[in-house]
Amino acid sequence: MILIGGSTDTSEIKVHSMVQAIQKALELRIWAATQDATEDENFWKVPVILFPGGAHALSASADGILFMMLMNSRNPQFLVGEQVRGAVWLDESGVEMLPTGYVICEPGGKVGEVGEADLLSTEEEIKAHAICAKGFGMEILYLEAGSGASSPISPKLIKAGSTSENCLFVGGGIRSAEQAKAAKDAGASWIVTGTIVEEHEDMNDLRQALSNLISGLN
Repeated sequence: MILIGGSTDTSEIKVHSMVQAIQKALELRIWAATQDATEDENFWKVPVILFPGGAHALSASADGILFMMLMNSRNPQFLVGEQVRGAVWLDESGVEMLPTGYVICEPGGKVGEVGEADLLSTEEEIKAHAICAKGFGMEILYLEAGSGASSPISPKLIKAGSTSENCLFVGGGIRSAEQAKAAKDAGASWIVTGTIVEEHEDMNDLRQALSNLISGLN
């Protein structure tokens, strides 16, 4: 899937235009695949999901949204305030809301700073938040080390957050096939990469970097 968002006051105009551009590109690839007997059009049916920093960064063109509670924030704005602000708009626009417990672990990065989070670092803390998310009925638990983190979340912390009931997202600091495989083996359902895309301006270099990372998952 493709996640669209940002931690630092990313405007709705930027988010919406990006979502529309990606949806258009995917539609063109699907159409092209229908004209080529060797291609599978389903390969290009990729969900475009909002990963918002708040209710100011939404788009009705998205397929869904990680409807997140930043569970270890000290600020009620990120626990429920932004969610309430955007709830009616999301319901009326028909964007599918995916209930998500968002947990920021050390080192946390910019998102930890902006989200005023008490960063988690122990297995006991992660397990408690995973059980709490389950109690709230959240279908997804997202463990975040922070964009561009110097190191990813350790396998032991990922394992502590993995239960048979949740879909586990893990992001931050994952740059190699070995790191991706370690996260998967520890229980991650989805691996999230972002900085690796920003670091490669050349599309061929980016394609190779992503291929190397994905090889760890296969």
